[in-house]
Amino acid sequence: MANASDRGGSVYVSPMAVGPTLKELADISIELNLGLEADDALLEEYQSILNDSVKSMNQLNDLAEPSLPVKYPRTQGYRPRKEDNPHNAWCYRCNIKGTDGGKLSGKSIAIKDSIAIAGIPMTVGFNGLEGFVPDFDATVVTWVLDEGGTILGKSTCEELCCSANSHTSGTGLVTNPFKPGHCAGGSSSGSAVLVAINEVDMAIGGDQGGSVRIPCSWCGLVGLKPTYGLVPYTGAVSGEFVFDHLGPMAKTVKDCALLLEVISGYDNGNDARQPRDLEIQSYSQKLEDIDLASIRIAVLKEGFDHPVSDPEVDNLIHETISGFASSTKAHVQEVSIPLHKSSTSFGSVIGRIGEVDTVLNTAGSGLSHTGYYPSNMMRDVGARLKKNAKDLHPYNKAQLLHGAFLKKKYCYMYGKAQNLMRQLEWDFDHVLAEYDVVAMPTVPFTAPPMVKSDASIKEIVRIGSNIGGNLKSGNLTGHPSITINAGTVGGLPVGLLLTGKKFDELRLLQIAHAFEKFINGTTK
Repeated sequence: MANASDRGGSVYVSPMAVGPTLKELADISIELNLGLEADDALLEEYQSILNDSVKSMNQLNDLAEPSLPVKYPRTQGYRPRKEDNPHNAWCYRCNIKGTDGGKLSGKSIAIKDSIAIAGIPMTVGFNGLEGFVPDFDATVVTWVLDEGGTILGKSTCEELCCSANSHTSGTGLVTNPFKPGHCAGGSSSGSAVLVAINEVDMAIGGDQGGSVRIPCSWCGLVGLKPTYGLVPYTGAVSGEFVFDHLGPMAKTVKDCALLLEVISGYDNGNDARQPRDLEIQSYSQKLEDIDLASIRIAVLKEGFDHPVSDPEVDNLIHETISGFASSTKAHVQEVSIPLHKSSTSFGSVIGRIGEVDTVLNTAGSGLSHTGYYPSNMMRDVGARLKKNAKDLHPYNKAQLLHGAFLKKKYCYMYGKAQNLMRQLEWDFDHVLAEYDVVAMPTVPFTAPPMVKSDASIKEIVRIGSNIGGNLKSGNLTGHPSITINAGTVGGLPVGLLLTGKKFDELRLLQIAHAFEKFINGTTK
């Protein structure tokens, strides 16, 4: 693909819009309860009005549309052979080299297949999107290349990024590198596996309910969901605008911090999630600049002893925190945030209702916010989604049915859930005013076996709903949240989750680094 660094805008010619038929207007009237469907004369009058509007709208075809830059040349991606992709973690392979030098010089990176790379097919884990190729680079992709990183491909993600397991992708199961036949975690499943098996040094994932932290926990990695808005979401497929996050995934806290330095920052108004006054620090260079005895850890009571918790996992996390405190003289205290227990319940209402419009109707772009809109993606992906929705995984069909039903009959519950989200945010702020981090297990059990092929739809949904009980809070409140490997139970990794103050990623990473050293037996 040719270098397009000088492109400041492009003339994107969409098909000429056509006015509605009388049947289409009648159907809309029925849906909106307007009472027009039985009167053809009235429908024809409204049809004439709408036809005039469509003529005006078609003038957009002659206007140049600003576009995201594509600064580095690349060739077309390719599907890897099965024998070269044993865990099914790659979706497409490529080799895009960034600038010479930079913070990521010599580092290889995988990009989740929900994040656009110009010229590389994008499926978001759904075979029904085959054939769509973005013509722009997501901002994080450009920034990785600006700092000398090499992008080796798109990592497999779960279908429409909706599953916390790793069995819904259109290209097949993504398997856990520690134990064949077990889940890798989702939805950033391939990103985690590729780092774990040393195919790449780092990866970028997306996290709307734990989708970075779950696979990192189950694959023994470090994964960070940054503060809401710290990393621009520009050019990635949205699940629900209020809790979209992109985050770094790596083997060590230092590499995770380094990638965060590169992908954080204000994106010139392209992403309305971002405040303008972002301050980015040299996170990876300041990890040791901390007085260990000054650390204050709040152990969240509601993060343990879930109905699905494995007591061995809970015990390992308690022992890790206690051992760290004894070694460093850090202060530890149990705290309670009762609303944390209900976070998946009201988070699900927000996610399901939001998903209907954001994913199905606007192809992961959303509406009513300022910033960059990928109009060709909205058109092409949206058309493919609607045409091929019948081919969606049963899990996603259940989610869309749920969201559409709630929106039609109980849309006010979205408002109630948003209000509870604010209360949960205040509750975490209250605890974090006194403590540096809130600690708990990332997932209260280790990676389970893959869902059986003959499992009922109800069983598939039930299993998927049990995983993110400790993770949804961070997406809802916007606080930064990191998982690090705390050891293993039965040969499978267990993650320790640390949540910190908003936009204080440095302190959070410093504490995570200190825990990492303690766990690895290198604390001074």
